[in-house]
Amino acid sequence: MKTFPMFLQMAARRVVIVGGGAAAAQKVRLILRTEARLVLAARDPEPELAALAAADRADLTDDLSPDLFRGAALVFVATGCPALDRIACDMARAAGALVNVVDRPELCDAFTPSIVDRDPVVVAVSSEGTAPVLARQIRSRIETMLEPSIGALAALAGRLRAEAGQRIPRHERRFFWDWVFNGPPRQAMACGAPREAARLVKDALAAGGASPVQGSIALVDTGPGASDLLTLRALRLMQEADAICHHRQVDPGLLDLARRDAERIVLDCGAGADAGPQADVVAMMVAAARQGRRVVWLRPGNPGLSGRLPQGMEAAHAAGIPVEIVPGVTAACSRSQRRRPPARSAPGVAEPVLPRTGMPGQSAHDLW
Repeated sequence: MKTFPMFLQMAARRVVIVGGGAAAAQKVRLILRTEARLVLAARDPEPELAALAAADRADLTDDLSPDLFRGAALVFVATGCPALDRIACDMARAAGALVNVVDRPELCDAFTPSIVDRDPVVVAVSSEGTAPVLARQIRSRIETMLEPSIGALAALAGRLRAEAGQRIPRHERRFFWDWVFNGPPRQAMACGAPREAARLVKDALAAGGASPVQGSIALVDTGPGASDLLTLRALRLMQEADAICHHRQVDPGLLDLARRDAERIVLDCGAGADAGPQADVVAMMVAAARQGRRVVWLRPGNPGLSGRLPQGMEAAHAAGIPVEIVPGVTAACSRSQRRRPPARSAPGVAEPVLPRTGMPGQSAHDLW
């Protein structure tokens, strides 16, 4: 990863856009969605940009000097003239601003991603300037996944987050928010009933939670141990877990896939697939599950294929705690299969010439 993705706080910050043509107008439309202070530097701006200045939605100047860039948080350069682009870029950098020069990736400090806007939910997709068409295709798929009302639901959750922190115990909050974003409140918002969605959330808060929280224990076999061979079910459980128990030899790449705020518990009860856990480890898992926490135990190897529960898990069953075994990918299934060489044409028979496919070179960075 050559670039680091980050969202910048733009309220009241100064953004300068150099240029008055179509490319500059594209950047202007993007920045107008934020709360930034917009400055346009152009001698002959197109009507759309001139109208923004006339409506006092942007400051317009024809002065291209170092003073223009002082205090700017971000600068877009889109003059269309390579020499002028370089001059403006050098002056902006000297003033300490991040610079994006349209179609000049070698001059860019920052790249404009393809954006899915469900304010305050924002998804940005970037290919680091290598494949803007692909980035826009990914953006289009995400657009179909997120209903237009998801931003309003997120805003409602933001307004009620402090109250939820006061009314709902810490270990039950994730379940509550899962219910908000996957249950009746989201369905009501998607159906165009924001008041009903708000009522459902507020009633649940007044009751101290959405419903009784039931903990669980999942024994996830890591198979060959590679992070890209983890099953989809195992991945989902890890991302929903409140606590991750693992042995020391578990691939760190696997742990990177778990919830960032999940508790990490290193077990010293043995590395073998059939090694029985110590009594205190089992007691700890059962106690956490009784508190409504979802516990995932990452186990090396593939013991789940035997269908046997580790020793001591009878206590979980006795307490009515669900225990799930998630088998991993076997080593045999994970081995790459050698490809046979393609069959050659018979002597004297010309091999067909396949047409070359592919798209011509695209823009140097992802445009909005």
